[in-house]
Amino acid sequence: MRELHEELGIEADRYTPWITREFVYPHAHVRLHFFRVSGWHGEIRDIHHSALAWRRADNVDVSPLLPANLAVLRALTLPDFYAITHAGEIGVAAQMEKLRRALAAGLRLVQIREPLLKVERREAFAREATRLAHAHGARVLINGDAALALHVGADGVHLPSAQLMQMEVRPELPLVAASCHHAAELARAAALELDFAVLGTVRDTLSHPGIGGLGWKRFAQLLENMPLPVFALGGMRREDLDTAQQAGAHGIAAIRAAWD
Repeated sequence: MRELHEELGIEADRYTPWITREFVYPHAHVRLHFFRVSGWHGEIRDIHHSALAWRRADNVDVSPLLPANLAVLRALTLPDFYAITHAGEIGVAAQMEKLRRALAAGLRLVQIREPLLKVERREAFAREATRLAHAHGARVLINGDAALALHVGADGVHLPSAQLMQMEVRPELPLVAASCHHAAELARAAALELDFAVLGTVRDTLSHPGIGGLGWKRFAQLLENMPLPVFALGGMRREDLDTAQQAGAHGIAAIRAAWD
C-alpha cells in the first residue's frame, strides 16, 4: 500500500499475496514480495518515473527490461483457473463436448490427464483436444508424458509428483508444471524453475477419499515465500477462487468442477 502510494499516487483497496522472488546482485540480496491488486482508487501519476506505459504481460516491447522480470511476466500470463480432463471416466465424446463449451466460455489452460485411456485412444484424444484448445487461444499440458506433448503439439507437460522428484533438470518445453503435496516437492519445483505448481489436496475429494485435505491454513503456510505461482487443488469449486488467492494461490485447479 505504501509503495503504490509513494510511486504512483494510488490507494490499494483489494489485494492478495502472490509470489516471492529472490535476487542476488553484486550490491545486494533482495527478496521481493509480489501482490496482485484487484481494486484501487486515485489517478496514476509519474511521481518517481520519467515514463510509464501499459503493456500486456505476453507482449512487452519496452527496453531495457531487467532479466529478473521475465519469470514474473510469464507468471502473469497464466489464467486463474486450470482444468483437468477425465475422459476415461465420462467418455471421450462427453469430454470433448464439455471442453468445447468451457473453451467457448473462456477456459484458457487445460491438462490432459487420461490414465484410463489406452495408448492409441489417449494420443488421439490429446491431439484433438490440443487442436481445439489452440483454436480458442488456450494452452494445453500433457500429464507425465513429454514425448506425447511434443508429438501432438501441446504447449508443455505436467509432471506427477513422483516424476518431479526424479528430475534433475527442467524438461525442454515452453510450459512445465508439477503436482505437489508437501514442502519438499514445492522446493523441487522451484529449484527446477517450473512455470507453476499445483498443491493439494486442500479438501477431501472423490478421487482421494479418506486421505484428508491440507486445509487453507496449512496451504497458506506452504506457500510462504514461494517463487512460482501455485494452483490449489482438491474439492475446488469456482467460488473458492477468492479464498484460494487470499491464501496466496495464483488460482484453482479442478477436474469435476471444471466441466460442470
